[in-house]
Amino acid sequence: MAISAPPSGSSKGAQPLPPVAPTLIIGIGLNYALHAGESGRALPKVPMWFVKLPGSAQAHGGPIRLPRQQPSTKVDFEGELAVVLGREARNVPRDRAFDYILGYTCGNDVSARDWQREFGGGQFSHAKSFDTFCPLGPVLVTKDEVPSPNALRLRTLLNGAVMQDASTADMLFEVPALVEFLSADKTLPAGTVILTGTPEGVGFARTPPVWLQPGDTLSVEIERIGTLSNPVV
Repeated sequence: MAISAPPSGSSKGAQPLPPVAPTLIIGIGLNYALHAGESGRALPKVPMWFVKLPGSAQAHGGPIRLPRQQPSTKVDFEGELAVVLGREARNVPRDRAFDYILGYTCGNDVSARDWQREFGGGQFSHAKSFDTFCPLGPVLVTKDEVPSPNALRLRTLLNGAVMQDASTADMLFEVPALVEFLSADKTLPAGTVILTGTPEGVGFARTPPVWLQPGDTLSVEIERIGTLSNPVV
C-alpha cells in the first residue's frame, strides 16, 4: 500500500509534506562499491554512518534551497532508497529486521561538498543537514508491496538527463544488515529514516563536476515506489 502525505490544507500558503515526519535520519556512506571507487575511498568493513537533522526533510515537489547564510557553490545530489522504521528498534537481529520496517520511499541525500570536504572539518552532518536537503517521497510504500528492497532499479535524473542508474542489489550492506548494525546497543525510534547509500554517478565525481543550480529539476526514480522530483532554488 502506498501512503501519501496527509493533506496540507487548501490555504494559499499551504506547503506539501513528506510521507513521513522523521524522528531521526541516518545516512549510510560508501554503500556501493563503484561509488566508493569514484570517491577515492576504500570499501568500508562495517557500515559508515552519519546523521542528518530531521528538519532537512522536504516533500516531493518542494524546493531544494541552496544555502544562503552559509553559502555553498558545490551542492550535489545522491539518489537513495530510504527505509522507514515503524516501531522502536534496539538490538534487532537481521533475520527480524523486516518486523521493524514500515516501508520504503525515495530519498535524496543532498550534500554541500564544500562544507563536507573543505569548510566543515571533515565531518558529514553539517554539509547534509541544511533545510530541504533530504527530499523524501512521493509516497511511502509499505513493505508488503516490495518483496525485496535489495532488488530495485534506482535512477537519478538532473533536468531529464540520467546521472545515476544502478540496482539496490549492488549494496555492500543490505537493508537487514543495516538495521542490525545501526540498532546494536542503540535505540532507533519509530519514524527513523535510513538512507541506504547512493550509487555511482554523483556530481563531484564527474569531469567537470556537476553542481546543482537554481532552475534545475532533480528526480529520483525507484522501481515499485515512484518518482521523487524537486526543483532547485
